[in-house]
Amino acid sequence: MKICIFGGDGFCGWPTALYLSSQGHEIYIVDNLSRRKIDIDLGCDSLTPIDTIENRLQAWRDVEGKEILFKHLDTAKEYQELVNFLEDFKPDAVVHFAEQRSAPFSMKNPKAKRYTVDNNINSTHNILCAIVELKLNTHVVHLGTMGVYGYGTAGMQIPEGYLDVWIETNSKEGLETAKKENILYPADPGSIYHMTKTQDALLFQYYNKNDGIRVTDLHQGVVWGTETDETKKDVRLINRFDYDGDYGTVLNRFMMQAAINHPLTVHGTGGQTRAFIHISDMTKCIEIALNNPPKRNDRVQIFNQMTETHRVRDIANMISKYTGVEVAYIDNPRNEDAENELHVCNDCFIDLGLEPTLLDTSLLDEIKNISEKYKDRCNLEKIICTSKWSR
Repeated sequence: MKICIFGGDGFCGWPTALYLSSQGHEIYIVDNLSRRKIDIDLGCDSLTPIDTIENRLQAWRDVEGKEILFKHLDTAKEYQELVNFLEDFKPDAVVHFAEQRSAPFSMKNPKAKRYTVDNNINSTHNILCAIVELKLNTHVVHLGTMGVYGYGTAGMQIPEGYLDVWIETNSKEGLETAKKENILYPADPGSIYHMTKTQDALLFQYYNKNDGIRVTDLHQGVVWGTETDETKKDVRLINRFDYDGDYGTVLNRFMMQAAINHPLTVHGTGGQTRAFIHISDMTKCIEIALNNPPKRNDRVQIFNQMTETHRVRDIANMISKYTGVEVAYIDNPRNEDAENELHVCNDCFIDLGLEPTLLDTSLLDEIKNISEKYKDRCNLEKIICTSKWSR
């Protein structure tokens, strides 16, 4: 397939680009390199040293003999350039990672909130609008988030995007009846970032209904791990490792904190239950979605892209036992329930052949080795999350 990866220089986009290229697909990365600029603005680099995009792509040519093309383009701001690119490349599919991905960053201040909304929603809409304008039959695979469902205790297993409901109606004779409908699961975003993902879902529903665009929306859990088989092939291919309070995902942050003997920072009671997925499984899920597109007149296809759920304190205690570093409970900056249950259906990916990589202490060695190797690059001042949900 000819595949365009919007946001292909990022934490999820880069290993996905390499993996799909290794599988023989023709890959074109489109990115405005904004994540690198945010590093500068925050004064906090990736724990791993990230090479330039040019050197990354040259390394892939050197070690794999495959060409990945790159175009510097801002999908949120440069609409005509986006149209021109899609008209020339005519991709069979696009993988849409081109969104600001951090909930804490999105709540940092008014500037970050506005940037997140402007960038994320405009990027999604411009991609959809351009595909319609060009009358392309391109399959859109979007990386969403489990956070669109919210993290309250629903008392039920969260389905894959849609929910069966019974609506009470009145017949002409005045008798109460009930009508069964299948609706989008009610959105309950917990941050500005999550809110933009719920808006993405509505844009997909509209363009699917009105223009027949084929969309697969992947509601992803928290990604853990940092390296894949492809990124390990050359140091120039190494993936991002974010550890700071704005962009670091919880398990990776704990492992970095352990490497420098910093107490593992658990927010509140640590009773927040989250869905998780290993980064290698993430790339395989993207491939499965690409290989199983919806038909032209099918509704938006929604998969829950996760493999297991854990409470944050349980992960902290596991890593504490593994490393000998103590756990520290600190005030929770987020406006969220102290405790929640989370039961998630992921039958679609399992039925399509995903073999989950489940969290096990033996799998933490890789993250531990990365953390210890590059621990001197850690900025201690950036470990604690300073973004507050409530002022």
